[in-house]
This record gives sequence, structure tokens and C-alpha cells, in this order.
Amino acid sequence: MPDDEWVARLSEPGPDRDDAIRLLHDLLIRAAWHQVNRMPDAASWGATRRAEIVHAAADEATVSVLARLDSFAGRSRFTTWAYKFGILQAGVEVRRTAWKHREIDLDSIPDPPAHGGGPESYVEVRDLADATRLGMYRVLTPHQRRVAVTLLVEEIPIDVLAERLATNRNALYQTLHEVRKRLRAYLLAEGYLGTDRPQEASR
Repeated sequence: MPDDEWVARLSEPGPDRDDAIRLLHDLLIRAAWHQVNRMPDAASWGATRRAEIVHAAADEATVSVLARLDSFAGRSRFTTWAYKFGILQAGVEVRRTAWKHREIDLDSIPDPPAHGGGPESYVEVRDLADATRLGMYRVLTPHQRRVAVTLLVEEIPIDVLAERLATNRNALYQTLHEVRKRLRAYLLAEGYLGTDRPQEASR
């Protein structure tokens, strides 16, 4: 089916739209199967469980495609564009299922390193990782530290954390953006991203 026909049929209510949605759903089921079959987390799951995930992903992806028809710019074939929705949603469903019964300790954040409070303490912070860790306690809010540690250190999938915190991916991405901005400003101010490190300047 040509791209313009896909968009036209999916946009206008009636029997043609219903048929086009069924075709779209079939396409997204194939995309979801492709993704599920290549994800290690799903390898040991039974056929029934994987099928449930595939159909759930295809359902969600179909809704997403229909809601974003206006964003289809024609830079690729419509089926290629829509296929990606199935792949992405299948990945979300697999990660969500894999983490469903796992505990995530959102309150246990390691204590900050003990480097003292005076200017001389910075001389001891020779490693950039240590400086970054220290900066997390000086410039980040508790929520920002929680998100940073959970996503960047413990590598919890972002859609899983969004579900546990009753928020969304965009909000977490915005938090990470602010985390990076604050840490960069801190490291610049302390000399760790400049040409002169603090210990070098103090000699």
C-alpha cells in the first residue's frame, strides 16, 4: 500500500480505516516478535508469555502510530516508520516484564565520600570519578541523586523506573539533563574539566 494511502485510510473513519488498522496491527505484531526473539531477557520465557508480550506491545504501538500520524514526514516508507514503534514498544514490554518482580531500592543511596570540608580536601580528590561522586552530594537534590544512581550506576531501564516512580520517560530524561548540567558546572568550578586541576593549581 502506498504511503499516502496508509495515512489516508488510517485518518478517515469507516470500514477502510478498520481494515488498515488490522493491517497495521499485523505489521506491528511482526515487529514485536522480531524484537522479543532477539532480547536475552525473553529467551527463557515460554511461548505463551512471549505471545502475550508481543500482542500487548503491538496494541500499544498501534495506538502510538495512530496518535502520531501527523508526525509522519515521509522520510522513509510508512511501514518502516511504523515498524519502529513495534520494536520500541516490545523492548519496553520485555524490560517491564523482566523487572516486574524485582525489588528496586530507591532509598538506599551510598554515603558521600569522606574528604573533609576544607580547601585542602580537594587535593585528595585526584580521580574524576571521585570528584563526580562528591559533586552528586553537593549540587544534586535527593530526587536527582536517586534518578542518577538508579539509571546511570545501577542501569535500571528508564521505563521501569518511570513506572515505579509513577512518572514518565520525558520527566526522567529532563532530570538527567539537569543532573549532567549541574555536575558539569560543579566540575568546571572545581577545576576538574579545565586545563588546571585543583592539585596542580595549589602547587
